[in-house]
Amino acid sequence: MPINIPKLLPAREILEQENIFIMDDERATSQDIRPLNILILNLMPEKEKAETQLLRLLGNSPLQVNVKFLKTISYESTHTSKQHLEQFYTTFSKIKGQKFDGMIITGAPVELLAFNQVKYWSELTEIMEWTNTNVTSTLHICWGAQAALFYHYDIGKFELKRKCSGIYAHKIFEQNDILLRGFDDQFYAPHSRYTDVSIEAIKHHPKLKLLAASEEAGALLIASRDRKHVMITGHLEYDSDSLAQEYERDLQRGLKIHMPENYFPNNDPTQPPINRWRSHGHLFFSNWLNYYVYQETPYIWE
Repeated sequence: MPINIPKLLPAREILEQENIFIMDDERATSQDIRPLNILILNLMPEKEKAETQLLRLLGNSPLQVNVKFLKTISYESTHTSKQHLEQFYTTFSKIKGQKFDGMIITGAPVELLAFNQVKYWSELTEIMEWTNTNVTSTLHICWGAQAALFYHYDIGKFELKRKCSGIYAHKIFEQNDILLRGFDDQFYAPHSRYTDVSIEAIKHHPKLKLLAASEEAGALLIASRDRKHVMITGHLEYDSDSLAQEYERDLQRGLKIHMPENYFPNNDPTQPPINRWRSHGHLFFSNWLNYYVYQETPYIWE
């Protein structure tokens, strides 16, 4: 089944070339089916790139998905055109009276700041509190995951000695959790962050489950026992060259950064990386949409 996105969204052309099943409002309204309504709070600087990555995975599902993009008003993006934001994004004040089946809160390059130093922290906490009553399940990615762990479960973050960047093997801790249905016993996922959270704090929290983690990169997947919140500290949505682009960007900025681990063939950055996480990225988003959202959300919100 298709994903319903605005006709003029730039990501549309890329997704059509990849044979992702998409449609616009005109066709969607003719379908006698209850679609899933998904809200995406996109905090990434390069919003169009993040849009394409997330829509690619949301579109690989037998469910019809309507997507709405949300922006902050307390901080205005400088890497995305104002026209794009005005055309395709809405603000919290305009949708806070609505109900959504699912929501995604992305990461953001602010992890070295204390949470209360982030310009839009107050706005974000209002949104996260709102999700408790207006969203069936919320998926938080990277810094968004750390923000959720701190706000909802009082688990803070700490700075790493050096950036965690690369592709890492992960072990499953909850074999029977339906979010991991179909996963291999060991699977790979990209990480790109300067901070981490305590695995022990997660394991001992009565409302949380540690689903998957890496010996090198730490916790990856965490879920609340009521399935309201899912936190992923890595980036299963990343393109094959996302880490390469970040590495080149950091080098150009003069940062003392190490090469992403387990990423370039033979540790040669002139060689194109081999994607080892694509299938599990699709599977993870499909499982979240099906089991944590579709199977849990009411047919009619009251």
